[in-house]
Amino acid sequence: ESSVGEETKYLALNCDWKMGHGDDEEDDENKGTFSGYASIFGNKDLGGDVVVRGAFRESLRKKKAKNIKFLYMHKTDKPIGIFTKVDEDDRGLQVEGKLALGTQLGKETYELMKMGAITGLSIGYKVDAKGYHYDERSRRRKLKEVDLMEISAVTFPMNPKAQIRQVKGTEITIREWEDLLRDVAQLSRTESKIAAKAVITALSQREVDDDSQKLLNSINKLTKQLKGEL
Repeated sequence: ESSVGEETKYLALNCDWKMGHGDDEEDDENKGTFSGYASIFGNKDLGGDVVVRGAFRESLRKKKAKNIKFLYMHKTDKPIGIFTKVDEDDRGLQVEGKLALGTQLGKETYELMKMGAITGLSIGYKVDAKGYHYDERSRRRKLKEVDLMEISAVTFPMNPKAQIRQVKGTEITIREWEDLLRDVAQLSRTESKIAAKAVITALSQREVDDDSQKLLNSINKLTKQLKGEL
């Protein structure tokens, strides 16, 4: 339970999931892993809150990534994996983790992420009166210091600017891109290799501007179409 003067809140974020196959033994340990952002600094959510850069710093100093729980829909009795990295950078709260594919719920969540049925993350945190400032003029509450408790996979996102950049499980390999570009775009073998490398490089970028993000979203959609998932 929260102490007097302290509240527990959730902030839901939109995500863009990608997943890798783990088709061979070398890549199997990466199956179900993911990376991205659980919070974006300076962006107002639908509840009127804005997370300020440095808001998680003190909490992360006290906690290791594995101690921040990865839950399903904020249900404390339904963990679905672990975080291997939770850090602040200039953009927001960057996370890396792994779904528990050996559990039924972990496998189900993995499949739902792959098909786009679950596309959101939501952070669960505690904040006291000293941890935020309410700006009357902008009608925004600026979160300056929060105690990060957990991050959940959720159905309904609130903040469209925070996205998971990569969840291993659905991307096409560079060789598959080469074959597809030769067959569909009628490129030569040399041209298809150059184009495929450019696509893979673009998909691997951790930080992109809005125009690049639209391009990556289009590539991801094309990937699913080519794999027969749409």
